[in-house]
Amino acid sequence: MRTGWIRLWRCVAWGGIGLSLYAGWLTVDDVRDRSASEQAIAEACDRLVSGAAVMDLHGGTVRAKTDDDNRIDTHGPRGSCTVYQASASGRTTGLFSLTVRAGGEAEPLNWIGDRTEPFALPDPADRTPKTDLTAVADRRPEPRPLGDGSLGWYGDWYTTVRAECGPGSRATAPPLLHITASADYDDDVSGADRARLARIARSAAETLTRRIGCRTRLSALPGGEPAPVPAVLRPARSAGGSCAWFAGYLRRSGHGPLPDRALSVPVLDTYPRESCLLAVSPGQVRRTAGGLPEDKRDFADSAVTHSPWWLRTVTYTGAEAHTAGYETIDGEDVVIKPGTAGHANDVWWASSVCGGKPAVHTLGTSYAYDNVLGSRAVSALFRAYVDDIAGRRGCTHVTFPDTKDFGDR
Repeated sequence: MRTGWIRLWRCVAWGGIGLSLYAGWLTVDDVRDRSASEQAIAEACDRLVSGAAVMDLHGGTVRAKTDDDNRIDTHGPRGSCTVYQASASGRTTGLFSLTVRAGGEAEPLNWIGDRTEPFALPDPADRTPKTDLTAVADRRPEPRPLGDGSLGWYGDWYTTVRAECGPGSRATAPPLLHITASADYDDDVSGADRARLARIARSAAETLTRRIGCRTRLSALPGGEPAPVPAVLRPARSAGGSCAWFAGYLRRSGHGPLPDRALSVPVLDTYPRESCLLAVSPGQVRRTAGGLPEDKRDFADSAVTHSPWWLRTVTYTGAEAHTAGYETIDGEDVVIKPGTAGHANDVWWASSVCGGKPAVHTLGTSYAYDNVLGSRAVSALFRAYVDDIAGRRGCTHVTFPDTKDFGDR
């Protein structure tokens, strides 16, 4: 009997030792996998980011893979790197991406118009008569300023840090850089991860500017975790912040199929891209459809099913004003020159000088809504917007499009 207990004890002891060795082997294997993953991330992102910081996203991960087709080349400097969270079996899901974009004369950094569709439109098979297309700007919510806005901006799943290359920069350095760190997983991004993304983006910007000889001064990150970015549109008549001008416009001149929903951002003179998103709810569309000319009523039908009516105003100042532009019907990219004003397709712009810096004031609309409003209504709306922000910011030398560009259609 005693011998049996001794044998059992020995088996248990050896089993425990075996399990301990196996657990230790797994731990070593995990550490090895994580180290290799961190190295692969650093290489894919041209050593602009810490692989360890990236792998701490989404609760932390042991294994990651990079996309060999997406790698950053800082000699440009431009490009993106993509990182996937990987399981032991090799299955991957999105984790992180870093994108570097440089300002120039060939392609806008800041897009205006129909291609900036803010609403994630549902598949036709998923739509019902109660589908509300403009309740939530779930595709492109208005970004919030990061701190005072001079450093950049952020959304719920990304942070963009901007760097202006000033006097003393290397001749090959671009005038402006946008460095964006994004979380690519489907789960809600936590406040802690938003803070991580901000740190990663700023660190990448610091490394990149030093490497390419871009003389700049990056502001410090604000303390704490960036707050969630509101995506729900609110009643336009009570809008504040960057959309307060429109609430006043409605009180003075509200008529016709004007937007009844708004999504604003805080007003900061240091923020170089202040925006306001306005949209027409399905109820407002139905209320005004009967008063539209017969040839435009089809636009009202589509507005509640797949082509919502919206417009966005944005003012770009400083270096951002030199990188605003739009895409023509022919697919050509056009960069707007500060000091000019005009109207092309679904885009309007005016210029001024704010605090000694160039400013471009823009209005872009969805294609269908542009046709419904007509140029006369858009002209009055646009002038009200520019007058308001120019007066609020003390802008001078305001240049509007020629009157002929605003003839009624």
